[in-house]
Amino acid sequence: MDAVQEFPAMLAQATAMKPKLLPLRWPGTLAQLNPIPHKFRPVRKLRLRLRPHGSSKSQAQADDVTRLQTSFDVRRSLSALRTRRWSLWDLQYLVLFGYIVFSLAILPSAPLLKTGVLVVLGLVLLMPITQQFFLPSLPIWTYLLYFFSSRFIAPEYRPHIWVKVLPALENVMYGANLSNILSAHTHAILDILAWVPYGLGHFALPAICSAFMFLFAAPGTTPVFARAFGYMSMLGVTIQLIFPCTPPWYEKLHGLEPAHYGMEGSPAGLRRVDELLGVDMYTTSFTTAPLPFGAFPSLHAADAILEALFMQYCFPRFRPFFIFYAVWISWSTMYLNHHYAIDLVGGAIFAAVAYYIARTKFLPRPQLDKTTRWEYEYVEFGDRPRSFDEESGLGNGYGLGLLQRPGSSDSDEWTLGSSSSFDSISRGDTLCGSSSSTPGILSPTTPNDDHYDVWSKVRLPKEGDSTDVYVAR
Repeated sequence: MDAVQEFPAMLAQATAMKPKLLPLRWPGTLAQLNPIPHKFRPVRKLRLRLRPHGSSKSQAQADDVTRLQTSFDVRRSLSALRTRRWSLWDLQYLVLFGYIVFSLAILPSAPLLKTGVLVVLGLVLLMPITQQFFLPSLPIWTYLLYFFSSRFIAPEYRPHIWVKVLPALENVMYGANLSNILSAHTHAILDILAWVPYGLGHFALPAICSAFMFLFAAPGTTPVFARAFGYMSMLGVTIQLIFPCTPPWYEKLHGLEPAHYGMEGSPAGLRRVDELLGVDMYTTSFTTAPLPFGAFPSLHAADAILEALFMQYCFPRFRPFFIFYAVWISWSTMYLNHHYAIDLVGGAIFAAVAYYIARTKFLPRPQLDKTTRWEYEYVEFGDRPRSFDEESGLGNGYGLGLLQRPGSSDSDEWTLGSSSSFDSISRGDTLCGSSSSTPGILSPTTPNDDHYDVWSKVRLPKEGDSTDVYVAR
């Protein structure tokens, strides 16, 4: 009976001791439910491009990744150079400048012409309207200059020409000379089928693929393709100069006799195409080719495979066609007696390495629900590293790998046109808190010592805190 009488007093005491409830907070993202501390979570790195000052958030989201420069003012580029934060990736321009100077130095003496080339090059690289196209494609123009000027390298500075290496490797790896087997039986129809990818596609497809990627792939894809294509080709020409080898047509014409510089090249099977069409498209050009002994690696195969890899990445629906084209041009190079199979393997390795570097570091990730570049509101660059938890659902035992919070990092010359940070704001990922990596941008984290009311965006100090209430901006 005494216990029943004391119950109201006990109830009042329990009510007085009830802890204060935290302010009602509804998580802005699923990432806020993740119990794993942020420092132990794998961070998805995105390269971001901040919007220009004075533009609205909605305009930056829609325009940043798709807009093109229309200004001819050189002062804007000079001002950007003065305030630019240089990185190790900028050494690529020093390498390109070295290749350009070397190529111009070995060309015949023409001071006015060479000076004019440098002036025009500097002008197109400084005007914003031309810079956006010529700066990413500068490796391609450097490769073309380097390739055509290589004919003027003096023979005394050139290495020994290898005649037996490629045929020996061909026999060791495949047991036979595949190029001689494929070119043993010819026909006019086969000549035309081989000519289409080798004589036409090789020269036209880089521009065609660039146009398709510019119009229908993620913004920023074409600059990455241009750089990968140019650097791969420059490296290929360098190896052809350092390690000159005779192609299959030399074995047919001269056997295994030693070769020497000054010998003419040969159009090989393309001579039949000239005779069939009644024109001289290849006979003269291949006879006077700058690198008649540049068999390894095959840049015909490397270029085609690189184009196929980029195109299947951007347009996976047409992957079988791109694979077919790579096989088609590989067959044509051997049928026309221009390359051994080992040359194609070398070119394929070059293309695979260039594509892998571009995809893992710099290539924008396509969004399959977008049809043209103008539909993109944000762009994410490079492969997103996946944790073990994300792939298997195990990880550290939490099974919350998909709830990780995306992070950010500085942009570079390969990653122009990204506005991922502003898209994350539009998705409501940044309701409260502040990120140390992006000051001024709110993040979904909540400080340990404070509590936020999401609806009023007011920081509620914990009990005993004498500081003023802080209103989040």
